[in-house]
Amino acid sequence: MPSHPLPRPARALLAAGALAAVLTGCTPAVTVDPAENAADPGCAAAMVAMPEVVGEHGQRETTSQGTTAYGEPTAAVVRCGVAPPGPTTDPCSSVNGVDWLIRQDEEGGATWTATTFGRDPAVEVVFDSDAVASSTLLVELGSAVEQIPAERQCLDLQDTLEGL
Repeated sequence: MPSHPLPRPARALLAAGALAAVLTGCTPAVTVDPAENAADPGCAAAMVAMPEVVGEHGQRETTSQGTTAYGEPTAAVVRCGVAPPGPTTDPCSSVNGVDWLIRQDEEGGATWTATTFGRDPAVEVVFDSDAVASSTLLVELGSAVEQIPAERQCLDLQDTLEGL
C-alpha cells in the first residue's frame, strides 16, 4: 500500500500546532485556593471580563474557579468570592468608582492585598508592588470588578460626622 505524504501546508499546520502545544506547556497553571463563594454567579461575570494584560503582565491560567493570575513570575493573583468586608478602619480608596480596602502584608514587604468594599461577592487581589503598581492594577481591573454591582461605598470620618 503506497504512503501518501501530507501536503506541505498540512505539515506546516501540524508543526505550528505542535509548537503551540509545547509553548503553552512552558507556563504552568498558578496554584490558587478558591474563595469560599467562588461559584457565586457574580464572580462568573467579573472573571470573564478580566483583562488579558495588567501593566505589562499577561494573564495566566489558575487551578481553581473564580481566580486568575498575572505575570511570570506571578505579580498578582485575583480571587473572586471572598467574604465582603464589614465596617473597618482599614484605608479605603475609590479608584474609578470601585472602592478598595488596601493593606500591606504583615512583614512590611512588597506584598499588598486589595479587597473590594461594598460589593457582594467581594474580589481580593494579592500583588507584588515591586512588580505592578497598585494604581495601574486597580484601574485595569476596575471594569471587570464593576460587573458586580456596588451596594455600599466607603465612608470617611467627615462623611460619618455629616450624617449625625
